[in-house]
Amino acid sequence: MKMLNLQDRARLERRIVGSTNRWRSPTKLFSGDLLGLSQRCKALNVDFDKALKNPDRLCVSQIQKLFSKTSKNKTIQSREADVILECLGSKWELHQPQLFQSETLSKLYLMALAQGTKSPTKELENLLRAQRSGKIKARPPIKKMFIFLKINDPIVTKVAFAMALKNLYLREVEINIDDVMGVLASAHILQFSSLFQRCVDIMTKGLTPSTIKSFYLAGCKYKEEQLTTACEKWLEMNLVPLLGTQIHLRKIPQDLLHRVLRSPRLFTFNEFHLLKTLLLWVFLQLNPQVQLVPAQETVLAFFTSFSRNYSFLDQDTGQSLVPLFLCLRLHSIVKGKNLELLRHINFFPESWLIRVTANHYHALENGGDMAHVKDLTTQAVRFGLLFRQEYTTHSEMIAIYGFFFEIKGIKHDTTSYSFYMQRVRHSDCEHGPISLRAERLVKYEIRAQTLVDGKWQEFRTNQITQKFGFSKPSCKSHALKIHTVGIPIYASFSFIFPMS
Repeated sequence: MKMLNLQDRARLERRIVGSTNRWRSPTKLFSGDLLGLSQRCKALNVDFDKALKNPDRLCVSQIQKLFSKTSKNKTIQSREADVILECLGSKWELHQPQLFQSETLSKLYLMALAQGTKSPTKELENLLRAQRSGKIKARPPIKKMFIFLKINDPIVTKVAFAMALKNLYLREVEINIDDVMGVLASAHILQFSSLFQRCVDIMTKGLTPSTIKSFYLAGCKYKEEQLTTACEKWLEMNLVPLLGTQIHLRKIPQDLLHRVLRSPRLFTFNEFHLLKTLLLWVFLQLNPQVQLVPAQETVLAFFTSFSRNYSFLDQDTGQSLVPLFLCLRLHSIVKGKNLELLRHINFFPESWLIRVTANHYHALENGGDMAHVKDLTTQAVRFGLLFRQEYTTHSEMIAIYGFFFEIKGIKHDTTSYSFYMQRVRHSDCEHGPISLRAERLVKYEIRAQTLVDGKWQEFRTNQITQKFGFSKPSCKSHALKIHTVGIPIYASFSFIFPMS
């Protein structure tokens, strides 16, 4: 026996109701056919007027669709308003077609209709018939309906609410970035989905050090994943190079900071830069009276002033911050002066620093092999280049366990770039260990990210394992070649020295 296709199966499920043999599928919600619905209510012995008092049962979203074609029609604006909305201490005149774009106002109107007229069923049927026939202007005037909306959200100002109501009538009302939070909150209360999404789009494109906190908290409050994700991605790129030098760093919530620190996409020039940014964030949390970014010496002196009996993270003040600093890859900090600074400020538990030092000694004694590092994604040594508009080439020298590399970016034309790393011979100016090994096995990945029209573009190589020598072609890594109009470009180089 052949299986019925979906269309045939749907036909079999149709249910006939009422004396006119009108039918509807029981799997579909209210279609806007009030005559059919009223007949069905009679067949099921349900009071239709009572059903009107519970608008959720009428599937308001289906009624809203019937008004979508004329909701922005300017000719409707000229006629007298049908509804008076009392809210925020003001009265707002609205028309039915525009009102039905808001699910909240639709429900309030239907409830008022059920209470304010003798025959709400007939009134709503007339309204929908007029909407279908396009004869709204010709229908006889009715008594204005009053509806009331109470708003307790402090973000919603009268100006923002008025702007939200204006969007019921006009397609492209300009929303200022300073007002977008209030308009978003208003759209949420009104259940005005198209306006809410438009606000989210504006906010994702308007992320700055001064807006990141409020936009992120709004995304959390309204459970808008698109907005919270946009905030996380923006902060992954800008935590170190931008916020690391601004007082706005203080505003970053700890939960957001923690998620960003755990992300493999996090951009930093090197691990010590990331550490300094985190130390500054802690300093600003503990010193709310400071209004200017302090010098690094001031931050370090602050932590040095704590009791020497225990490290800062072992004390009550620092206990809650331990998860943040566990995200750091302290084994990536190899310069002697930086390691000495960590000991001097007494910030990390002694056991952490002993483990880092032991790993360094082990790697040096074994030709650079990082026995303590296994996973490239979560443990790799990482360095970054911020490739700006004015650059045609940009490079940095890095040294680790006696091996020297140059990380480099090249601009080929207006939209074409390449990024790579290459091994170089040590310089006489370098102080520290120098490896005499002719070859070094390296596992690496190169990643580049840039923002284009509010969306992040990401490019990356595979995870590549390669022996690096001094002569071409072995001295040069695979190049990451990208085409983009985005600028700046955040290029990250992650690598480990596997056992060899």
